[in-house]
Amino acid sequence: MQNHYNLLYREEEREMIPLCLQAGVGLVPWSPLARGTLARPRPADDRLQSAGTQRAETDDYSPRLYDSPGDWEVVDEVERIAGEQGVPMAQVALAWLLGRPGVVAPIVGASRIEHLDTAVAALGLELTAGEREALEAPYRPHAVKGHTS
Repeated sequence: MQNHYNLLYREEEREMIPLCLQAGVGLVPWSPLARGTLARPRPADDRLQSAGTQRAETDDYSPRLYDSPGDWEVVDEVERIAGEQGVPMAQVALAWLLGRPGVVAPIVGASRIEHLDTAVAALGLELTAGEREALEAPYRPHAVKGHTS
């Protein structure tokens, strides 16, 4: 199942992931880093476009997917745990996702070799139960997003 699933969008946990687990279907989540939002600290003005990347300058899709003010609380926890672990934020977000039931492999969109190095390193990062709880605690339910009718 190629689903939209990451720390900022966990709506698949309600129905689709349990169904996939029951049927023995593996998960290959897209946007595991929430289009880069989980890979960098919160910008000063809380806007995705202020992230300073070339993609963010023209991206009008990310704000439609990740527009909840509470999302930044999740990003803050990723940043905190990454700082404590001494690893990139992306590594923490990917380690969380790789530890979720049914996740076989996230679809990682890398534009630099460092992105691949970080993704591979996430395989070896073990998050504690407390760290997982801290990452999950700020999440608030979202409307279903990422699909068009």
